[in-house]
Amino acid sequence: MKNHYNRRAALKNLAGGAAVVASAMLLPEPLRAAGLKEFRLKGNINHSVCKWCYQDIPLEDLCKAAKGIGLSSIELLGPDDWPTLKKYGLTCAMAWGAEKSLTEGFNEPKYHDELVTRYEAMIPKVAAAGHDNLICFSGNRNGMDDEQGMKNCAAGLKRLMKTAEKHKVTLSMELLNSKVNHKDYMCDHTEWGVELAKMIGSDRFKLLYDIYHMQIMEGDVIRTIQASHPYISHYHTGGVPGRNEIDETQELYYPAIMRAILATGYKGFVGQEFIPASGEPLASLKESVVICDV
Repeated sequence: MKNHYNRRAALKNLAGGAAVVASAMLLPEPLRAAGLKEFRLKGNINHSVCKWCYQDIPLEDLCKAAKGIGLSSIELLGPDDWPTLKKYGLTCAMAWGAEKSLTEGFNEPKYHDELVTRYEAMIPKVAAAGHDNLICFSGNRNGMDDEQGMKNCAAGLKRLMKTAEKHKVTLSMELLNSKVNHKDYMCDHTEWGVELAKMIGSDRFKLLYDIYHMQIMEGDVIRTIQASHPYISHYHTGGVPGRNEIDETQELYYPAIMRAILATGYKGFVGQEFIPASGEPLASLKESVVICDV
């Protein structure tokens, strides 16, 4: 369902709710004009948000709102958008722009030359912009067994590790569910992704652990994070079922998950990647940050 962006109502709503306990900076003018008071996050979690979930909000407006809420990143953006983020003092915690598609990835050798060319060109750009994570995908099975797909992914990705290590950019393969949203996607279980990381054998290849997707595929989220965290570079949120707000309407309790992530010593970002269904997307975004700010 398409959400209609009511800027006035959303900004007004941001002023309500629990006091957010991160930055002492003044809020951006649009938020101060809407009557918001200064607030702080606790500083334990580095908060980010995925732009694609807010397609009706121009990037500049989302940057202003993100700064007001206390986020330090807007992610899943490519080089054309990074200057706008920099203008507002934001980073891109998970860059993209080198991938072919979610369904056409490293498990298929016929794509390797093209993917290597694309990633070899993008990795230095990511580093030059001050970012350090670049997304990648396994691709769909298309009848291929998981063991062969893992070997194929490793062969293609190993070709990129020298460049990734040189520029200190981590290639992060996203774990996606193949049950509801991405039928036939290969990297759909944490164990498979961890074994791939071990096969590649470089700290510059890790996993993007999407909590929404892995709850659907395997559950056992906290224990999996505890066991697999050395191979995880980034986390995404999302309410189950539906990938909507992460509040009391869904089955996961995010404060406990965030505490488990912090207990591993994780210092990276948590990206909000839910699709707001409330009709006030920025209010929902603020609420999700409050929920995760443990």
